[in-house]
Amino acid sequence: MPTIRRVRAAVTGGAGFIGSHLVDALVARGGDVLVIDDLSTFGDRYVNGSATLDRRDIRDGVDLQGAEVVFHLAAQTDVQTSVREPARDADVNVVGTVKVLEAAQAAGARVVFTSTGGAIYGECPQPATETTPREPGSPYGIAKLCGEEYLFGFNRIHGSTHVVCRLGNVFGPRQSPSLEGGVVSIFLDRFARGEATVIFGDGLQVRDFVYVGDVVDALLAASAHAGGVFNVGSGNETTVLALHEACARAAGVDAEPVFEAARLGDLRRSSLDVSLAAAELGFRAQMSLDDGIERTWAWTKEQAA
Repeated sequence: MPTIRRVRAAVTGGAGFIGSHLVDALVARGGDVLVIDDLSTFGDRYVNGSATLDRRDIRDGVDLQGAEVVFHLAAQTDVQTSVREPARDADVNVVGTVKVLEAAQAAGARVVFTSTGGAIYGECPQPATETTPREPGSPYGIAKLCGEEYLFGFNRIHGSTHVVCRLGNVFGPRQSPSLEGGVVSIFLDRFARGEATVIFGDGLQVRDFVYVGDVVDALLAASAHAGGVFNVGSGNETTVLALHEACARAAGVDAEPVFEAARLGDLRRSSLDVSLAAAELGFRAQMSLDDGIERTWAWTKEQAA
C-alpha cells in the first residue's frame, strides 16, 4: 500500500459500520476528522473521541468545515429495505449524494464515494470488471448507480477528481445483524444466541466477502488517486453455504441452517475482478475469510457477554 499523507477529512456515515473504522484509521494517522452522521444506526457508540461530530442528515446539506477529502459512506444500505421502500432509498442515496457533491464543489474537496459491486453489476457470469455493463437488479443498486452518474457528471462539468469504490460484501466487527445484507454478522449473532440460522434460496449464491479493515485501506488509497472507479473486494468467490460453514466453525457449533425461499432483489452470482485496484491503488485484500470471521466472532462474543 502506498503511504497516504495526513489530510483534513470528512466522513459521512462516520458513526456507522465501515465509517467508524475509517475514522479510527484517519485519526490514528494524525488527521483532522469530521464525522457527519445522523446517529440513526448506532447512536454515538462508535464515534472516535478525537474526531469532531456534526450530527445531521445529509439530505439537509452539509458543512465540510475545511475538509480536503470527503469519504461519502452515509447511505441506506439494505437491498430488501430498498425493495420495500424505493422512494426512501432514492431520497437518501441519490438526493443525499447530490447534497454531498454540492458541498464538496463549494469547498474544493475530493469525494471518495462508496458504491456497490454486486448491486450495480447485477448477475455476473464471470468476475465483473469496472467496465462490465451495469445492470442493477434492485432499487438500492439503481440508486447507487444514479449516485455514481452524478459524481461522474460533476467531474465532467467542474473538472473535479472524485473517485468511486464499488465494494463487495463487507463484513467485520461493528456490523449490525439487524440489516439483512450483513450475512456474516447475522449468522454469528444467531450462533451466539443459540438461535436457528436461515439461508434464503439454496445457499449456492456466490459473493465476494471482504473484511472491513481491507476496505478502509482501499478507501485511503483511493483518496490519493485523481479520479477513477475501482472494485474493492477480496477477489475470491464464496457461496453462502460455505460461508455458513465457516461461521459455524469459528463459533464452534454444529448447526444446519433453515432454508427459505429466495428473496426478490437477491442476486444468484456476484463476483468482482479487483485487478485494477491492485494496479492503480496498490491495494490487495490481506485478511483471509476465515481469519476475518474469527475476529468478527471474537467481537460478537464480547457484545453478547
